[in-house]
Amino acid sequence: MAKTLTQMATEVLTTADGRAKTALSRRHAADWVASRKGEAPAIEIGTAEPPLHPARPARPELLSPRDVPRRRPGSEAGRIALLHAVAHIELNAVDLHWDIIARFGHVPMPIGFYDDWVKCAEEESRHFEMVCDCLEAMGSHYGALPAHAGMWRAAEDTAEDLMGRLAVVPMVLEARGLDVTPGMIEIFRKAKADQAVAALEVIYAEEVGHVAYGSKWFHFLCGRENADPKDVFHELVRRYFHGALKPPFNEEKRAEAGLPPDFYWPLAEDLPPPGTARK
Repeated sequence: MAKTLTQMATEVLTTADGRAKTALSRRHAADWVASRKGEAPAIEIGTAEPPLHPARPARPELLSPRDVPRRRPGSEAGRIALLHAVAHIELNAVDLHWDIIARFGHVPMPIGFYDDWVKCAEEESRHFEMVCDCLEAMGSHYGALPAHAGMWRAAEDTAEDLMGRLAVVPMVLEARGLDVTPGMIEIFRKAKADQAVAALEVIYAEEVGHVAYGSKWFHFLCGRENADPKDVFHELVRRYFHGALKPPFNEEKRAEAGLPPDFYWPLAEDLPPPGTARK
């Protein structure tokens, strides 16, 4: 019997090894695209019962954020640590995009919703593989250093709330990537680490689309409920996101992704946007 898309998503979530997970993710994404083009039998969406936590390899050791060692990116060891952190983020992103498919298959959504998140999962899989290639070229590998244990918290908190998931994961966490990636690219450019620069530039370009998909489907659901997207976004982020949003914000790329300043500035660390007076 043919697998449903939600079953395919759950297979990815229950695969532990990072390289095996991303290879399976890319195969399933290719199968979905082929089916949508009419080049293969149609794949049903279905419903599934994904695990609350995705399978993970034995390494890296997962630590509380405050216990993850901090290294200066001016050294080779620091740049390896930075890339290791990026690889960890990308692997979690692969699971987050398949999880939104597997966990919310019961919510009636247009087929384009699944097209978008399958595309995101395939792109995040490539991102993970590119960063792993960079680490290996530098004499390291994913799993060589400890990593952040809290990366999956947003998924747990929003496991029963699709709008909350869209608000917190693509529209907050991935939007944060748009803010910080240019600085990372500059670090590796100064170090003449061309392979890492090329990988990060691909990630930066494609993450805009991921934030945009989050914004698009968040607005779609708000329209379905005749709710004000900005008000709902503020309420959901305050409910599910732990802490304030941190400026500086990449306002140009956020706007390109469909995130206007009045969505995120009111959630910032009590700092007024540039050009305005503090109350």
